[in-house]
Amino acid sequence: MSELKRVAILGSTGSIGRQTLDVIRQHPEDFQVEVLTAQNNCDLLIQQALEFQPNAVVITNEAKYQVVKDALIPHDIKVFAGPKALAQVVEMETIDVVLTALVGYSGLIPTVQAIRAGKQIALANKETLVVAGEIITQLAKENAVNIYPVDSEHSAIFQCLVGEWHNPIEKIILTASGGPFRGKDRQFLESVTKEQALKHPNWDMGAKITIDSASLMNKGLEVIEAKWLFGLDTDQIEVVVHPQSIIHSLIQFEDGSIKAQLGLPDMRIPIQFALSYPHRLKSDFERFDFLNYPNLTFEQPDLKTFRNLQLAFDALEKGGNAPCMLNAANEIAVEAFLKDQIGFLQMSELIENAMNRADFISHPSLEDYVASDEQVRTISKELIKQYV
Repeated sequence: MSELKRVAILGSTGSIGRQTLDVIRQHPEDFQVEVLTAQNNCDLLIQQALEFQPNAVVITNEAKYQVVKDALIPHDIKVFAGPKALAQVVEMETIDVVLTALVGYSGLIPTVQAIRAGKQIALANKETLVVAGEIITQLAKENAVNIYPVDSEHSAIFQCLVGEWHNPIEKIILTASGGPFRGKDRQFLESVTKEQALKHPNWDMGAKITIDSASLMNKGLEVIEAKWLFGLDTDQIEVVVHPQSIIHSLIQFEDGSIKAQLGLPDMRIPIQFALSYPHRLKSDFERFDFLNYPNLTFEQPDLKTFRNLQLAFDALEKGGNAPCMLNAANEIAVEAFLKDQIGFLQMSELIENAMNRADFISHPSLEDYVASDEQVRTISKELIKQYV
């Protein structure tokens, strides 16, 4: 790469944020950290800021502002606090690309502001497109902003499309590991614990995404995200369970040809590609060897046992604010499961019941999405009381 890219990392202390900094450590001549942000982990944020010397940092939890300020102001690093500061900092003229690695709905407004400011987006926050895909894609078009996917599955599709933009897609196939409970029945799932659900067989992720993976909601959210990223209809998106997580996703073209992207389960590869596109930078990441994986297997997902994936397809088909409702209810359900307030299977019940009680809007505005998110969270919290 010939030009230094200045990067803002929203959610730098999370799993994706930390791995992004790993990539930047390997390529200091290609990337410069301009902004780092965190929700609560002020100690790690300070440590990262002292190492990478960004222009500014944001700690969203305002109660921790003074601690961060006292540590970084002597080093000539600007310190801001609160959600409004998070949404404003992405507008800085010195930023070239914003990597959104925030968890859940919290990524929506900062991503909107970054797009309005004309920043290129490396998107690891799938909920942004799940909640408001139509508005986000339209905004990106209006502001000539590219959205580069960081999710391994969407990065795989993106990589397979390079050089193929003029060839129509017949369908895409998103692969799913199946999570820790692949092949288990409902009777087994009735009594699983959060400790069991947090043990993903292949990927090292944060708690919320790991639970989503165990329930297949993560794949459901990826289905919705794929529609907006690649301009697809619902019937052009298929999910296949691939336990080894080596084939990250596939495209089938109109002539019947299929292209796939393969590699070891390592998020640093899609992160690096999103930041460096259209270039592929050299890395020292571990290489895949076919002889270590002589058998790659595939199976259909069990939509009756893992109902969250079906709920996501249904929400996508319904359109409007249904995916927004799905996401809001799921975030509350996962939080309740992690607090031992509801069981694993009850997450699906809660999500479906909350969506049925909320107000459906066929053509929502950004303000409608915000109001819908708030309404569904309120409904979901009321429903949890039935289980506690």
